[in-house]
Amino acid sequence: MQAWPDGVIFWERGWLSSNNTLLIDPDQAILIDSGYWTHSDQTLALLQSALGTRPLTGLVNTHLHSDHCGGNAALQQAYPACFTQVPPGHADFVSQWDPVALSYTPTGQHCPRFGIQGVITPGTSFEVAGRTWQAHAAPGHDPHSIVLFCPSEGLLISADALWENGFGVVFPEIEGDAAFDEVAATLDVIERLQPRLVLPGHGSAFSDVGQALARARKRLAGFVANPDKHASYAAKVLLKFKLLELQTIGFTDFCAWGQQADYLRLLHARHAAAPQPFDAWFKQLCESLVFSNAASWEGDKLCNAG
Repeated sequence: MQAWPDGVIFWERGWLSSNNTLLIDPDQAILIDSGYWTHSDQTLALLQSALGTRPLTGLVNTHLHSDHCGGNAALQQAYPACFTQVPPGHADFVSQWDPVALSYTPTGQHCPRFGIQGVITPGTSFEVAGRTWQAHAAPGHDPHSIVLFCPSEGLLISADALWENGFGVVFPEIEGDAAFDEVAATLDVIERLQPRLVLPGHGSAFSDVGQALARARKRLAGFVANPDKHASYAAKVLLKFKLLELQTIGFTDFCAWGQQADYLRLLHARHAAAPQPFDAWFKQLCESLVFSNAASWEGDKLCNAG
């Protein structure tokens, strides 16, 4: 656990779970994002180490990908009075619990069902420890994502809109919706905010925001020039994420999982070299992970590495 400004606690997690930020004062304790469901016990332990017997009063999700809200259900069970807010775009799908619209079925991931008590709308703000936190729309990676900015501290909770070395997969592009321009617009929003310190959704906190923006724009330009490059990146991210969860899986079972994940089928249909069969394309992705030292073979089993 590392403290930043008074009342702000930032936990850097492994890449299977999003990072968590706890905003705390004598009356409130609000957690930003809850990690993946398989890490719920660790998330609870981190909270309890900071809160002791105090309750968690609020939970805010920057967006509703499973690695950012998969711990919601466990936190709500542990802290029944916790007030949970999500961006408005997918709020109805949470109330109806539609795992397809919420991306859990298409990604081949899991998120235990949770409830919400409100929405956090771009353009609104809230206060903790005498500091104002502004919600800003941050579409691109997810069309309904937000980032949170504290002007007095120059502190930005950037979710997956900006990391020290890039940004998250642009999921609307997988579905065939143009969203690279939205990524660019969100990077412009972050630049205008002029944060002094960024707490990203994944990876370490960083203060050289100008260089991070430059790297993100260079990466984006590469995707715009070659959409197949983004498609390959997206497919490998989905495989690596599942491998982080499972650690080891036989290739036949892994390929069967991939064939059930709508996003992987879409990526294969739109970007595989025709008429490459799905299993050959999937094997090629696995080999690419091995080549980059992100995985290894043990016989016919693929194992997480790196």
